Amino acid sequence: MRRDRRPMVRVATASVLALTAASVALAPAGASGAAATRAGAAATETTHGDLPRGKVILSSAVVVNVDRHSATLPLHKGSVGGKTVWFILTESSDPGLADQLGLNAAPKLQNLLSCGACVQTVTLDSPKDNSFDAATVRFQGAPDFSPDRVLVPGPKVFPPAKAEPGGVGRGRYSPFIRIKGTSVVYNAPIVATGDGPFDVVHHSNTQDRVLAIHPGKTEGQGEFFGASVEMLLIRGFDSGKPIYYVSTESNDPVTAVLERATFVPLLGKTPFAGGDDFFGSGRERIFAFVNGPTGADNPQAQGLVHLIKDGHATEDANLGNQALIDALRNGGDARNVQGDFPTLGEANRENAYSPLWDATFGEWSDKAVAAGQNTQQTDEFRLLRIPRDHPELLTGPKGKPYGSTNVLINCPVIAFIDTVPNRDQVTPRAGDAVDTPLSYTP
Repeated sequence: MRRDRRPMVRVATASVLALTAASVALAPAGASGAAATRAGAAATETTHGDLPRGKVILSSAVVVNVDRHSATLPLHKGSVGGKTVWFILTESSDPGLADQLGLNAAPKLQNLLSCGACVQTVTLDSPKDNSFDAATVRFQGAPDFSPDRVLVPGPKVFPPAKAEPGGVGRGRYSPFIRIKGTSVVYNAPIVATGDGPFDVVHHSNTQDRVLAIHPGKTEGQGEFFGASVEMLLIRGFDSGKPIYYVSTESNDPVTAVLERATFVPLLGKTPFAGGDDFFGSGRERIFAFVNGPTGADNPQAQGLVHLIKDGHATEDANLGNQALIDALRNGGDARNVQGDFPTLGEANRENAYSPLWDATFGEWSDKAVAAGQNTQQTDEFRLLRIPRDHPELLTGPKGKPYGSTNVLINCPVIAFIDTVPNRDQVTPRAGDAVDTPLSYTP
């Protein structure tokens, strides 16, 4: 019997009015000390039930459940042109506000303001008769979730023969917002539209990772429990450690389909292609593989071919598709490698985190595959040494230079799975410099 995942805790961050007041009144504070508070977390992987709170990075998350491969997050109300939309909050560019609201701190998001269209300016509407003091955020644009998500494998599985995103955000929609009159940038992806009922089977009005939506409710006099959304997780790696994150938007239609994300072309305009430094870039790096090892029972499996073949990528994600959930919780994701993580020990690495990931796709050569050298990778700097020291083994797709493809994915991190990622597996050396742009050729 499935347990009811409806949150039974009072969700303090559900009030976006509080968010607004904080953004005006609070001065930026220091880092929240996430690395220090989680350093003592048990170095064992949770295989069933709820993930211990000490392993949850996004502290506003209601629960992270391993069996359902899902995270339940507070859900906030918004509107576009008088129509209701629902969004989550995952990051703030102000560390102090991030700490107050239980979000991930991502100071680099401030750099997105140099691209005016990349950040929506929103306003707030708080009706006087709203006893819960919860504001409605007025967005400029919203995704259309009505298209059917379509994925047809190609002759070699990847690239697909056909890929059509299930959600499209055109025009003024961006998941990144700032409240009018302020300069703090928040990551606020819209994950559902309308007033219900919500389609969490085929996702005609919800994002393709939405598994369930729980409305807000009252429990006795003065007790209010905020609305929440349960979302399918992704399992990847950072600094050699397994992590959980979600994917909400991408500027590339094929990537949006594979990530079960909303297709938002304007993300490609964010500063800047191939860059992940502090000085102007709002991006961080993520590394994916086209043709890594495959096999549903192969602990070394990794890559897009593996995701399509072994991760049920052609199917809709919903709680009734237990085979899909079991495949993903047992390693059926692409197992991408991320760069900076909020718990990394060095201050420049912890504060370099951004949910906006600039993708580098790697393809193992025939020589590497024949020699069994296309092994699973889990650490950014160990990985970067392969194409630099042995370019005959790993290149970009179809032999192109290894580096940024200007494919962007909005991937807020949620938790780590066993041991906290707090240092790289190898010490960066010349050529591995932190936050050094990789090549990009349009």
